Order: sequence, then structure tokens, then C-alpha cells
Amino acid sequence: MTINIQYVHMATSEAMNAYVEKKLNKLAKKYEWVIHANVHFLHENDPKGKGKICKMELSAPGPRLFAASDEDNYEDAVKKTIKDLEKQLKKRKEIFKTQ
Repeated sequence: MTINIQYVHMATSEAMNAYVEKKLNKLAKKYEWVIHANVHFLHENDPKGKGKICKMELSAPGPRLFAASDEDNYEDAVKKTIKDLEKQLKKRKEIFKTQ
């Protein structure tokens, strides 16, 4: 799987890159038909939200999968986003089995 990580209006973090790649590679081993991942990190000063936003989009057979989360830190945002994507991947895998 190819992983593209972008930081919007913030500095790049090698530690965060390694963390995201580790998590996504674990997901790719389980779902080998995932082709590409786009990851976006942003920071918003929104009083209603927590401010640390992670958005992920996965390319796989069928429509693209997308998830985003807004947490207090980026590690939690990555965990929650990947958890949401894994739910979607499980559903997609069930569709493949029935066809």
C-alpha cells in the first residue's frame, strides 16, 4: 500500500509519520486489497471541537473509504480514524464474500 501523509498549516513530524505508517501497514496486512492511503493532519482553533484533526481516505475496489476524527491529540485521532476505517473495510469484505 502506498501512503501519502500531508500536514496542513503545521510542521511535519517524522515520529507521527512512523506511527501512521505502522498502523496503516498493520491494516494493509489484514486487508491486502487496499491500494493507497491519503492522510491529512490539521489543527483548528475551534472552541467547540478538540482541534487535532486526522482525515484518512483509502483507495480500494469499489468506492473510496473515508474517515475523520477530531481529538485532543493526534495519536488518539489516528486510532479513532483507523478504527472507523476498519469497520468500513469489514463491511466491504462481507460484500466481497457474498459476490
